[in-house]
Amino acid sequence: MTSTNDQTFALSGVVPHLVEARGALDFDTRGDGISPRRLPAWTRLQVPKLMDVIVRMPSGVRLRFATDSARVGISFLATNLVNAKQHRSPIAFNLECSGLMFSAASSAGNAIHLDPTRPGEFELRRGDADTLWFDGLPSGNKICELWLPHNAYMELRMLHIDNGAKLESAQPDARPRWIHYGSSISHCMEADEPAYTWPAVAARMASANLQNLGFGGQCHLDGFVARTIRDSDADVISIKAGINVINMDSMRERVFVSALHAFVDTIREGKPDTPIILLSPIFCPSAEEAPGPTLANDNGKFVTVRGHDELRQGCLTLVRVRELISQVVIARREAGDLQLSYLNGLQLFSADDAFDLPDDLHPSASGYIRMGERFAPVLATVLRGLT
Repeated sequence: MTSTNDQTFALSGVVPHLVEARGALDFDTRGDGISPRRLPAWTRLQVPKLMDVIVRMPSGVRLRFATDSARVGISFLATNLVNAKQHRSPIAFNLECSGLMFSAASSAGNAIHLDPTRPGEFELRRGDADTLWFDGLPSGNKICELWLPHNAYMELRMLHIDNGAKLESAQPDARPRWIHYGSSISHCMEADEPAYTWPAVAARMASANLQNLGFGGQCHLDGFVARTIRDSDADVISIKAGINVINMDSMRERVFVSALHAFVDTIREGKPDTPIILLSPIFCPSAEEAPGPTLANDNGKFVTVRGHDELRQGCLTLVRVRELISQVVIARREAGDLQLSYLNGLQLFSADDAFDLPDDLHPSASGYIRMGERFAPVLATVLRGLT
């Protein structure tokens, strides 16, 4: 709730004039607020309907501004997805300023309830808007980054500060810009808070300015994502591909290798010398040596679906995908692309980490933090090479 001691700023009026929405490349205007999107406006025609839902979840998106207020508030309406037999997740925000991290969470908002037995159907349960506050901020003028929820669509309405306090544009972020593309394991809806997805953890540890293009279920080397990366400011790029291709059985070996080359080729059109790290998938027990698709069973575990062996020629397993990505990197480096490197996803999360894989596909919150801690030195090493 607001009070007479607060100043309120309609976010539709101050973004991008006073508040930078880092990681948001487009916005929807909805009711009393704005909703960030993680792909640019021109992609709307090409984004599949199911993916559009994920693009509107602002994983990695931060509102960046300067203020001397002792507290900051945010008013919003959240909508998140609830799968059958699961509880609705809290809507968490993090506020980062002066080296400190503050947290606040809400259980208000809309919920879209899904039932896998009724594909394409859902039940919308409407809820209320909410306002969250971050109190006890450091005194004086400081740059604040408000990490938006990673697991919900957001209608952002008002930014609140103390009456008499200043809201100003922050100084430009001098940190090198890192764009990361990946699947649900980069979107990280299972993380507890948005600043603790693995890309967010790695970015903070390596002092990088993150743009997260991790899209749950939707990492299929789409051309519109490659063109988005090509045309964006980036000092380093990482691509973590392979698991969604198996999960949906959307490609076989013949198509996957060509698509991966084409994805990198497109980026290289605009960024011929930018470091690119190709990451292979992390550990997933059922898909290591068996091809997809994968589906959740009655126990909530993801398992591969057995098929006819005579129709499986060229189907992909995780073992094979890792080999193929490594081979692509070796071939391209031999052809002269020395700014391309490979990282085996098992270095981030291996069979030894399976205790933190509750559904046998997605890491737990602690698993994501560990992944970020493991990737941070890799990212930091690449960033040091830029100077």
